[in-house]
Amino acid sequence: MNDYFKNLNELPESKTLKEMRKYAEANKVPITSDETLLFFMHLIDLMKPKKLLEIGTAIGFWAVALATYAGEIRLDTIEKSEALFNLALGFTRKAKLADRINLFLGDALELELEKLSPPYDIIFIDGAKQQYIEYFERYEKLLAPEGVIVSDSLLFHGYVTNKKIIESRNLLGLVERIEAYNQFLSKNKNFDTKFFCFGDGISVSRRVKR
Repeated sequence: MNDYFKNLNELPESKTLKEMRKYAEANKVPITSDETLLFFMHLIDLMKPKKLLEIGTAIGFWAVALATYAGEIRLDTIEKSEALFNLALGFTRKAKLADRINLFLGDALELELEKLSPPYDIIFIDGAKQQYIEYFERYEKLLAPEGVIVSDSLLFHGYVTNKKIIESRNLLGLVERIEAYNQFLSKNKNFDTKFFCFGDGISVSRRVKR
């Protein structure tokens, strides 16, 4: 975020969030950018959501930050890595938010949907990038009628728009999957999707009314 605007904007803050930022920086764990976090805060102000779902918890920064910001929301969040899940669980308890943040350990493509509590006003897709299409198609049914699906990391550090600098075949394959997801969203007639160039690139998809 631009330093000038960073000083003007007020982000959620707490002792636990400061600890989470330090841990993420020290251990190179990606967390939600300030721009993206600010966007979600604004979205919450506009939509007044009650339930949110996150695919890809990591250490739980997004969930803890938004639950800290909006005391009335409840969040479900899914994490595949047991190590990250345990970290997120610990941070959630430290923040005294275990009553509003429900963490689920498992693959989001295999988790029993009956364990969740839809409908969700906001679904945030930030898990394994190569599976974004599958996440979208599986979880769109859990979206509230006026809800939105937000997808993160759609530029993937700039590689999506500059593939010629990629030397690794595995990385190229991943970037092509993200690009395929972007095209999937833009051509999906059931959703109206807008793309935004901040953070690492995000999209907001709202179901088209018939």
